[in-house]
Amino acid sequence: MKIACIGEAMIELSMDGAAAQIGVAGDTLNTAIYLHRVAPDCQVEYITCLGDDPFSDRIAEFISRAGIGTGAIRRISGAQAGLYAITTTPEGERSFTYWRESSAARRLFSDHAFDVLSDYDAVYFSGISLAILPHAVRLALIDWLARASVTVIYDSNYRPRLWENLHIARDVTRAMWARAEIALPSIDDEMTLFSEDAAAVTARFSAHPGTGALKRGAQGPLSIGEPVSQTYTAAPHVVDTTAAGDSFNAGYLGTVLTSGDQARALMVGHDLASRVVQHRGAIIPG
Repeated sequence: MKIACIGEAMIELSMDGAAAQIGVAGDTLNTAIYLHRVAPDCQVEYITCLGDDPFSDRIAEFISRAGIGTGAIRRISGAQAGLYAITTTPEGERSFTYWRESSAARRLFSDHAFDVLSDYDAVYFSGISLAILPHAVRLALIDWLARASVTVIYDSNYRPRLWENLHIARDVTRAMWARAEIALPSIDDEMTLFSEDAAAVTARFSAHPGTGALKRGAQGPLSIGEPVSQTYTAAPHVVDTTAAGDSFNAGYLGTVLTSGDQARALMVGHDLASRVVQHRGAIIPG
């Protein structure tokens, strides 16, 4: 199976007191890396735009070393990579500071060359993938996906500051949920984005025509599309929740796409996320 993960790869500064660990991350890139680890027989590629600066070179080298295909990455002369810093509370909850306004990834699909996506069996987007694009490009992409035969995987991963306004964020997210065969929402994101309580979000995704999982943190995922009843164990010590959802998505996708076993996919995703949150930074040692 050939899968494209699409979005923005950035330089990551993970703060530990006055020190910082420098890495490379991004929500869909995190998923791509963990997906390759979970399902090494799948061909996982990353689609983004990078500049020609040294940090863009570092990102491209990092992605390649992780075993992810880079053939569809477009390099833009004069552009540069984005950067963000993570700070965490003693309980492991994270906050982010971004420097991404001039990131090359914002020019992804600026030429409306969406047909590259037809080369894949499945394409994976997040809300961040869509939020960083100009609205005209978003609408053209959604229109192209509506007519394409590729399997669409989506995680709304709502970051309010990336969107022009709430109305646009809701409209785009609704369109992507209507198209996605595999839905991987987080309950907190959906509650915030649509001003719904947990029961309303649960009911909405219980009626989703596809498959997937509603992520609910330590409570464990709720199966979408197929009833599953099993117990999930919470992580014993949470250090940093960065990439918890991204790693869950990878564990789930790597399992369900290769085996079709929904219950096992939910468990693999939850267990992987539980391991990730016990380490600092987005990508734990392989």
